[in-house]
Amino acid sequence: MITATGQHFKDWSAAYRLFQGDRMNTDALFSVIRKSVADAVSADEGEIYAHMDDTLLRKTGKKVEGAKWMRDPLGPPFHTNFVWGQRFIQMSLSLCSGMDKVQATTVPVDLQHCPTARKPKKDSPREDHDLYRETQKKTKLSLIGSQRISALRKGLDSDGHRGKSLVVSVDGSYTNETVLKKLVDNVILIGRVRKDCKLYGLPDVSPENSKGRKRVYGDELPTPEQIRQSDEYGWKEVKAWAAGKIHTFNIKTVEKVRWEKSGPMNLRLVVIRPVGYRLTKKSKLLYRDPAYLICTSTELPLEKLLQAYLWRWGIEVNFRDQKTLMGCGQAQVRKEIPCSKVPQFVTAVYSMLLVSASKAKITELPRPKWYSKKKNRRTTTQDIINQFRAINWTDSVKINFTDFVAMENKQRSAKNNPIHSLSSLFYTRN
Repeated sequence: MITATGQHFKDWSAAYRLFQGDRMNTDALFSVIRKSVADAVSADEGEIYAHMDDTLLRKTGKKVEGAKWMRDPLGPPFHTNFVWGQRFIQMSLSLCSGMDKVQATTVPVDLQHCPTARKPKKDSPREDHDLYRETQKKTKLSLIGSQRISALRKGLDSDGHRGKSLVVSVDGSYTNETVLKKLVDNVILIGRVRKDCKLYGLPDVSPENSKGRKRVYGDELPTPEQIRQSDEYGWKEVKAWAAGKIHTFNIKTVEKVRWEKSGPMNLRLVVIRPVGYRLTKKSKLLYRDPAYLICTSTELPLEKLLQAYLWRWGIEVNFRDQKTLMGCGQAQVRKEIPCSKVPQFVTAVYSMLLVSASKAKITELPRPKWYSKKKNRRTTTQDIINQFRAINWTDSVKINFTDFVAMENKQRSAKNNPIHSLSSLFYTRN
């Protein structure tokens, strides 16, 4: 940052103290992004769609605050590997003009550092071990995730979106008792469950004068895997946007089921049949794994439920872009406050870039020859960065950017030689 702004020959000590103390309020940065994304959602739409997941930022220093040995998510499934790093929980909102079978841009609006408690030595006093157990309970990912959902709901209410429901999509690690039993009002949770989880029907209505406690669970239902294989439940066809086009999914639903992890709450079970695909046009047909979802609302339309969960893949794209393109987690900081605020600042810059690209009308750079020409192609983060770089170079070197784009389109023939200096400025990666 210092060298990019031409300040590498000046005193840089003040810049290194930027993330110390209360100099930078990252919550205020995310509040502006959250309001911009929520305001962009159509007024006719009654829901705002969010996604939550945790990620790992790899580190090398052993004195970095909050770093520990954790399981490597990129390791092979047949062998558990461990890496040294920090863990963060992120929440992203889907930026879409309306809930339709379209592609949505996923914008991060919250990033929370989740350090774990340091385990005391065996010969430490008993008070240290008791404090460690209490701290360990407070730093559970599911508990912090429940707190971030409540904070997001509160932030949306303060932004003037109290009448819109918040639909949060999570994976199986957050579909548990800690999150389900602490959901605030006007929040709908969509999460994955195990294929062998025990579900129950609604209890029979007991007479008013009957003694004892009221029943919470009815008769035990078949497992989600048994429901998928059974012919008693029919399949429904639902269309949704995924992987660049509209797909038709076969779905089974069971209305008003109950689960011990959620207590007296009516849930909806959704079973998605495996989708077939081919690696090449001539290869054999392969199938993905089936998906089993539960939703805390039985009134949310099935099309919206499916599309909201398919949009959850956007948060995985966010993690990749934040780490590889924006350099999130690469800063050499080890103190408590900078370890939390520097990744938040980088994520906020990345979110502002996505929001600005959705609002601005800019001339896109011509795609390279090896890119496939698709009508509904997604504008990648690297495309946005290249366009941002081209606009800044246009202002600095005083060239006509429109003529450059037209010139590049004309010089696609191998007989013509493009201007290499302009291409190196606009297309070179960081």
